Amino acid sequence: MHRVRRRLKRVLRRLRAAWEAEVRARARRRPIRSNVVLYESFAGNGALDNPEAIFRALLRAADLTRLRHVWVLDARSSHRAIRAEFARDRRVRFVRYRSTGYFRALSRAGYLINNATFPLEFQKRPGQIYLNTWHGTPLKLMGYDMPGGAAASANTLRNFVSADVLLSQNPFMTERMYLEAYKLAGAFRGRILEAGYPRVDRQTLDADERAAALARLSEAGVPVGDGRLVLYAPTWTGDDFSSPDDEAAALVDTVSRLQQQLGPQFRVLLKTHQAVHHFARRDPDARRVLVPNDIPTNVVLGLTDTLITDFSSIFFDFLALDRPIVFYVPPSSEYLVQRGAYLTADELPGPTVRDVQKLAEVIRSAPPPAVAERRLEWRDRFIGSTGDDRASERVIDAIFRGAPMRQPAREIVATDETTRKRSMLIYLGGMRSNGITSSALNLLRAMDHDIFDVSILIARPRGRQQRANQALIDPRVRQFHRAGGMNGTKLGIFRLQLRERLRPSAPTTRSGERLWADEWLRLFGECRFDDVIDFSGYGRFWSQLLLHSPAARRSIWLHNDLAAEVTRLVWGQQRFRRSLPAVFALYPRFDELVSVSASLAEVNRTRLSALSGADPAAFVSARNLVDVERVTEGARHSVGELPEVAEAEEVPEWVAAMAADDGSRWFVTVGRLSPEKNQARLIAAFSKLHAQHPQARLLIVGAGPLRQELAGEIAARGLDGLAFLTGALSNPFAVMAAADCFVLSSNYEGQPMVLLEAAVVGLPIVTVDFGSVRDALPADAMRVVEQSEGGLAAGMAAFLEGAVPPARFDGAAYNRGATREFERVVNGSLPDEPADSSPSSSSSSARTAAAASTHIERFPRR
Repeated sequence: MHRVRRRLKRVLRRLRAAWEAEVRARARRRPIRSNVVLYESFAGNGALDNPEAIFRALLRAADLTRLRHVWVLDARSSHRAIRAEFARDRRVRFVRYRSTGYFRALSRAGYLINNATFPLEFQKRPGQIYLNTWHGTPLKLMGYDMPGGAAASANTLRNFVSADVLLSQNPFMTERMYLEAYKLAGAFRGRILEAGYPRVDRQTLDADERAAALARLSEAGVPVGDGRLVLYAPTWTGDDFSSPDDEAAALVDTVSRLQQQLGPQFRVLLKTHQAVHHFARRDPDARRVLVPNDIPTNVVLGLTDTLITDFSSIFFDFLALDRPIVFYVPPSSEYLVQRGAYLTADELPGPTVRDVQKLAEVIRSAPPPAVAERRLEWRDRFIGSTGDDRASERVIDAIFRGAPMRQPAREIVATDETTRKRSMLIYLGGMRSNGITSSALNLLRAMDHDIFDVSILIARPRGRQQRANQALIDPRVRQFHRAGGMNGTKLGIFRLQLRERLRPSAPTTRSGERLWADEWLRLFGECRFDDVIDFSGYGRFWSQLLLHSPAARRSIWLHNDLAAEVTRLVWGQQRFRRSLPAVFALYPRFDELVSVSASLAEVNRTRLSALSGADPAAFVSARNLVDVERVTEGARHSVGELPEVAEAEEVPEWVAAMAADDGSRWFVTVGRLSPEKNQARLIAAFSKLHAQHPQARLLIVGAGPLRQELAGEIAARGLDGLAFLTGALSNPFAVMAAADCFVLSSNYEGQPMVLLEAAVVGLPIVTVDFGSVRDALPADAMRVVEQSEGGLAAGMAAFLEGAVPPARFDGAAYNRGATREFERVVNGSLPDEPADSSPSSSSSSARTAAAASTHIERFPRR
């Protein structure tokens, strides 16, 4: 019965999702209502912040009475005050966050105002005007500046690049947050208005407004009385927003202890972060001190005599009033250490204290002259002349009247077309630990970021492997993470998918083109790129998406003999039998089809140009880069330092065998355990070799679908204790450095990066012959043998007889040449062969020499 209910719930969820998609799609086909303004603050947490201040200013504007106003409110609160206030005002209505009414309004409103972010389904339509006000000047690190910021900020970046106007409180916020922390310089094509914050206008209270605010607090059960008002307004310092109830209890306790210390001459109130308020209001002890969420924070600031905060941006607003600010950071707080801040405690416009007793002492005493002077300096720096109670009017002039902003104000263009860098968007692939991901990460590190403005596209990382690889993306790169789905009806999307599956070469229908164009806008807003690159080349969805970019030079990478990939078995199935031919059908629409070696380009040209209908001249090449630093650093570590060894309950058999002082000579190979790598041939060749050279040993590093089959092959040939499967290793270079010779037995490779890595380590190399092997290293850097058991056995025997010397490789020169090839290909010209771009040089670099000695010294086996 339980299973039936669970299935029924799943069906109902899917039906609801289909209905909501239908509602959104239908609303998006209807005309935009140019006189409607939609306001959202903190995902519907109330009529709050800058949107609330702009809303009230618009209601007062005699020349803008044509406007109609829609407020987004969530279901966690009744929001009685705002609803009651405008119950009889026909200009104002309310919609519940994420309801069908919400998505209708979001799709049709002419003006959109948000102080945070719209959800993943949001895509601004042409004709809508989107103002994002954000919710404060940051003290704590934001965006890409904070740990894990690229992933955490993905939807924020998506909202920002979709906006027409971003509101800034001051030049610091413009530069440090918008342009730098969220990497909007060179990407954002709208306007940044340094007009001050409309919410700060609400802090200046006349006698009637002051009395009304005090009355609202009293009606809410939070009377202020005649004492000096002290407001404690900390930021949210939890690890996530799912369980902030413990923090709420701690904050209430702090207020209680402080009130006891200060006595009746003071009244201490608590203003919590949006994430904590819902939990704090359920605490009976909090009800007489908790400022209700429906009273604008800045109105309460207007009543406040002393502000206590920690890292909240609220204190920047309070600077406009030139009243005392105290920063309270309890000893237990590690938040600032973990999150980081743009300014140190010594720089802040008020004293920093660590305990409640000291906090009370500071509040009771007058601030020293030096502190008061610093506060004035901060007010001039972060508020300046925009704290003149007219910020709302400046914003309304710019957005609704189309008039120049009233002074003082500044308008910033984030993307200067005359000086901007060449912009590039690269889809990296699935971010699994494989050669494509490794090559993409190497490329991003090697690119000249003074010349290129680089953005990447990936699916939102979910698995541990994907998250780990995403964290390795060069910090200079802007990241777009795709989450959510296309904006269309379920039936329309199904028809698109079915048509592209059954008729991949057929032109996309008009409705299909609209779906793709909408998805591009949903993800990238108004961003424009000079170059759009599918670096993976394996997924039709991503290729199609990139082909729907605005005008750009479009390239797709071919990392293998892709005709052979069509029939390759993965876990016993031909995974690419349908998907790759569907990608081939798109080749004629790309400007370049880029293989990762010259010989591979010839293979793909021969096998795919006629099949795909692509111009043979479009098949070009650009080699992948090798991460010399990572390989060399990995080779410096011993096998015993590997987590897979150090954390194992017992020493793995292969580790003990390598440590034995028995005169053995070790061959190593690294790669996925899959048919195209043909480790079975290597095992057979090793069996022949060992019969003549009993000191030989073999390590096969990697994981994959053939592990059990290969283990059986080792056992069947009587090689247990002589040939070993290590499994996947976090640092295979330590094992390579501890071995004596590298050996490769692949049927085919795109560009065999593992050979370059073995050359960086300085190992002798034996490899079978395949199409692209001779592009990897010159003949004198490796022994190339025929693709047979006998050929491999003879090559390994040649090493044991001293006839295969260590590889010599200048990684720096190679990478310079490969980088130039990439740049010339995306610029639309075939690369010339530069003097230092060859895979090797006449003498090894110092780094290569050091790496070559590493495998002798780092892991003592003798």
